[in-house]
Amino acid sequence: MQIHHSLLRRCVELATEALDAGDEPFGSVLANADGEVLYESRNRVNGGNATLHPEFDITQWAVAELTARQRAAARVYTSGEHCPMCSAAHALVGLGPIVYASSTDQLFSWLREWDQELPAFAPLPIAVVAPGVHVSGPFPEYEGRMKDLQARAREVVRPAPDAS
Repeated sequence: MQIHHSLLRRCVELATEALDAGDEPFGSVLANADGEVLYESRNRVNGGNATLHPEFDITQWAVAELTARQRAAARVYTSGEHCPMCSAAHALVGLGPIVYASSTDQLFSWLREWDQELPAFAPLPIAVVAPGVHVSGPFPEYEGRMKDLQARAREVVRPAPDAS
């Protein structure tokens, strides 16, 4: 569990880097079975290509650099649950389990709360798109930070937490 949280924290850092660079706040890490980071990526959609998600980038790197056995043993950590495109790509290239900090349901709930436009895809959980992939998440300890990053991405003004 210690490795999970260390790598999820790195995903949140990458999401913050993405946001600071003008992208949507998502970051992901690919690790081997021992928790060694093999590759990491962040969102790069601000150039106009809406498919440049970090999870999709990881699938492309993994196919080019890892054997099928290595891909199956690898684990993807990500700040936000995979969208349907990334879930399908993950399953199609044979990557192992996914661990995510915040869920698609949470993201859609926040967007509705802020009266923001919803993404152009259905909010399908990974388990529906890629039922053979083992998933873990969301983790409540990341909800506040991820919600803050998503709010900042949309310039949503959120009230300060009550100090009482």
